[in-house]
Amino acid sequence: MGAMTEADRAPKQDRSRVTRQRLLEAAVACLAEHGWAGSTVSVVAERAGVSRGAAQHHFRTREELFTAAVEYVAEERSAALRGLFPDAAGGAAGADRAAVVAALVDLYTGPLFRAALQLWVAASNEEQLSPRVAELEARVGRETHRIAVELLGADESRPGVRETVQGLLDMARGLGLANLLTDDAGRRKRVVAEWGRLVDEALR
Repeated sequence: MGAMTEADRAPKQDRSRVTRQRLLEAAVACLAEHGWAGSTVSVVAERAGVSRGAAQHHFRTREELFTAAVEYVAEERSAALRGLFPDAAGGAAGADRAAVVAALVDLYTGPLFRAALQLWVAASNEEQLSPRVAELEARVGRETHRIAVELLGADESRPGVRETVQGLLDMARGLGLANLLTDDAGRRKRVVAEWGRLVDEALR
């Protein structure tokens, strides 16, 4: 049997990447819908349409799978947020601050936040999971703050500006928590509109 050529390897690598992405997306969906207890590797593999063995080829443990899944979607959300306001990249003025505030709140009301919350709860009781989730959340938090500063055109050398941005993200997280139990869209819309006005005033 001849040696594998570069052309043979490429499709195999592509299939591997597709399988990994399907597993990550399935893990996030399962975590958001069923919580930690109902999200096993077998359940995720079945949802992704792959064998349990294929799943374990990519992720040796359940903890690896779910921390990678939340990180994957966090990166996707960051890219999507940045893509909404391409003219604001690099700190250039351009994005409407009220729209940026609304987009930041959306980060905390989608499946990423639901999945991350389930992971936080699991991490509080899982010694093996806790340090990895804490490290991941710290990194995601720093990245979200950096993107917020950039999109808002905020100058953190000015007194109070860093706290204003952090307060906005804390508010967004609180709205996301409220949204877990009830459809909070109406109240959230009013709160977000007012915060958009306040943040714009504070950062002028």
